[in-house]
Amino acid sequence: MSTSSFSIERPLRPDNPETLWRELCWVTDQLAVSGDLSSRKEHALTQLSAWEEAGITDVFDMRGEADDSEFIHSNSTITSHWFGVDDNGGTRSDAWFDALTAQALAVLTDPTRRALVHCHMGVNRGPSALYAILLHLGWNHVDALRHIRDARPIAGIIYAADAASWKARRDGLDSETVQSRVDDVQSWFGRNPLDIAYVIRRIGSQFAR
Repeated sequence: MSTSSFSIERPLRPDNPETLWRELCWVTDQLAVSGDLSSRKEHALTQLSAWEEAGITDVFDMRGEADDSEFIHSNSTITSHWFGVDDNGGTRSDAWFDALTAQALAVLTDPTRRALVHCHMGVNRGPSALYAILLHLGWNHVDALRHIRDARPIAGIIYAADAASWKARRDGLDSETVQSRVDDVQSWFGRNPLDIAYVIRRIGSQFAR
């Protein structure tokens, strides 16, 4: 499936990125992206209730530094799936994309289930994992980028090139086509820049929340 999205104007520095940190941003009817649960229990419980009210049935957590699975299990009906990695800017492995997309497909084949994909800030790992899931569902590699950034203006999606390469190779495409898709992704980022350092600084100012 290839799903096109109408792209809105994307500012280099989105207004008030901290307000989007933990906001549910729906990319499809079944897939949302956001930041993580608050470190404050009372706030986290409020978030869990909001997630349930929004219809979230499954959470895909991409943080290597934390795992809220037990807290979620003890305080909600949501199922947690942990695929934690570091946000170090390095290449994401094929094994990571294989594992998370296989689990996502197993969840999303049930049309009554809705999944939230997140990392800490909802800037790099979470949106990149969501991008890989969209590719696994048949989305075009550029359309998926547009749709994620339109839904979540602070999404850096910095591991998208790794995901595009992974999916093209998994589809058995030749090396020239694989490189062409990676080039398409990098060209899109060149046309749609985001000041990720600015976004991270603004969200970082809210860490006590």
